[in-house]
Amino acid sequence: MPASIKMLIFSCEIGFESTYFLMLLRVLIHVKVSMSQIFECSKIAKICTFAIARMKIKKILLLDEVHPEFPGMLQSCGFSVETASVENEMELMNAIIGFYGLVVRSSPKITSSIIDAADELRFIARAGSGIESIDYEHARRNKIEVIHSPEGNRDAVGEHALALTICLLKKIVTSANEVSTGIWQREQNRGTELMGKTVGIIGYGNTGSAFASKLSGMNVEILAYDKYRSGFSNEFVTESTLSDIQQKSDIISFHVPLTKETKHYADKAFFKQCKKSVLLLNTSRGAVVSLSDLADALRNGKVFAAGLDVLENETYHFSGLNDFGNPEMKFLLNHPSVIITPHIAGITRESSYRHATVLCGKITKLIL
Repeated sequence: MPASIKMLIFSCEIGFESTYFLMLLRVLIHVKVSMSQIFECSKIAKICTFAIARMKIKKILLLDEVHPEFPGMLQSCGFSVETASVENEMELMNAIIGFYGLVVRSSPKITSSIIDAADELRFIARAGSGIESIDYEHARRNKIEVIHSPEGNRDAVGEHALALTICLLKKIVTSANEVSTGIWQREQNRGTELMGKTVGIIGYGNTGSAFASKLSGMNVEILAYDKYRSGFSNEFVTESTLSDIQQKSDIISFHVPLTKETKHYADKAFFKQCKKSVLLLNTSRGAVVSLSDLADALRNGKVFAAGLDVLENETYHFSGLNDFGNPEMKFLLNHPSVIITPHIAGITRESSYRHATVLCGKITKLIL
């Protein structure tokens, strides 16, 4: 442990002052000590516990469970934590009064009315990557910070995108299903190798770069396009244009947030510009891909396979599908070269804990 941290711990032990406590947390975060490591250090944990009694307590309201250890993490950093279960906007408007922070995952939308009712609110935190459920602009106008934790599940999403790719190229799901019914077909299930293919990544943030990292040892060419980022080319990834990706890619994967700009990004016009028949992946948000246009692209050969973890007809809480039986959904569900998973790319045992530590670190920084 660095000498500067040892000195601050010693200072806190011999005569606690809130200044020393804040300095200690600043140093720990500056040297990139993870929140989990902070909590595992017994001396620091004792100091944090003692600090609660000496500092003004700020209240945080949790509407959803992030991880069983998350409330304790926040309490160790000097916050008071309460939980609430609300069914609608009015209940939340009443519940949020007097709270310094609000933590959500898939609870009701945080509207401008809710934000206006929050008399002491200073931050809204979402455990996850997307923040489309929060009225971000209204929050910022009210000087309320909006934070989230895309770092928490980026590797999980990257792995899932890679798994979908390999399963589709190698026909793993269809052949396994056939064997379970007594059908043993080898030639009909001849696969395609990933090696030598060109993979186009649209959106090079946390999950896009994580997918590229998983692909880096697969002997593929990786092209990446991000409208709002540049200068990220490295030995494995070539920064590219959208047109280049459409012209050169065998596989195209979406890793963008859902905005007015990205809704139905993959539509009839998008597929028309693709030179090759592509394998399409979407692990971002469902409405990024038009299901009806994807179905048409599968019919006319512009897309030869699709791996979808998200769908545009998901319910708001991602708990199911609306209009499950419409003709396009039936077509996709029954297509042998389509794999649909129930929005689980980012949900792993590891990612829930990582969401908790990432959020706790970001929340703690707000008071430093």
